[in-house]
Amino acid sequence: MNWRNFLLVIVFAAGSLTSFAQSNLLNAKTPDEIGKKTPAQLISDNDKPLVYGYVHDRDVLMGKTTWEFVDLDERINFPLYYPIDTANIGKERRSLFDVLIKGIKDGTITEVYADSYFNTKKTLKDMETSFTFIDTTDAGKEEINSDIPGYKSGKKVLDLQYINKQDLKAIDVNGYKIKGFWYFDKRQSELKYRLLAICPVAPEAREIGKEVQDPIELFWVYFPAIRNQLHEAKAFNNRNSAMPIDFDHLLNSRRFNGVIYQEENVQGDRAIADYMKDNSQMQLLESERVKDKIRDFEQDMWNY
Repeated sequence: MNWRNFLLVIVFAAGSLTSFAQSNLLNAKTPDEIGKKTPAQLISDNDKPLVYGYVHDRDVLMGKTTWEFVDLDERINFPLYYPIDTANIGKERRSLFDVLIKGIKDGTITEVYADSYFNTKKTLKDMETSFTFIDTTDAGKEEINSDIPGYKSGKKVLDLQYINKQDLKAIDVNGYKIKGFWYFDKRQSELKYRLLAICPVAPEAREIGKEVQDPIELFWVYFPAIRNQLHEAKAFNNRNSAMPIDFDHLLNSRRFNGVIYQEENVQGDRAIADYMKDNSQMQLLESERVKDKIRDFEQDMWNY
């Protein structure tokens, strides 16, 4: 019986390797065959996101909603940021921002909102000005003023060299805001976390290149609705490139570092910066206090 279980583990590990690694990399005779799975692999490939277990409201002994900021300048958060240049890299590797933007543009990601409370939905048309900025250069304005009748009548079209177009890219993203729910499951006697929403933070396209930039919340995405898309996209594993980790697993397992900047409270969920003003050190200490308050609840449950 033990040998049988051991063989099952080996088979499962081998199946996981083929499902996560770049398919057919070592057997491809031409570059076009890389990434293409065989018919047998397609039949046996049932790799899907791990389904969330059902949690009844009566089983939640304690719950607390928190908002965190994930700074992409921290090394542990690099898998969410890179690659920023996709011109010289394979199609299978994209940053989290590129995955979200691609899903919004092709219509596979629809649960997009203007705030973390999911009050107002946003469409791609609503966000176009944030993603792309088109303006006429100074030389173009002089060209238009030199021949006003021609441009006004539509007989002349301004040359592309006089058009300045800026697109928001992954390199411009400063970080991510995430909203999650910490809860104590009394049936399993365990403190758990459920990620609810994620939001990229970046300056608008019109501010790219300026010395002073004002990063904003671009959009909030309801996380449980995009798990399939995040599961298909792989983040780079620096320790073993043959076993990349998908973004769904990376975020659900909290393989990142975030700082709490807001918690659910009686003052209208006010942010820490609203009552700890102009003091970054005190804001970090307050963030740790909120974190310890949540973790201490589980510890206190085991003290008699």
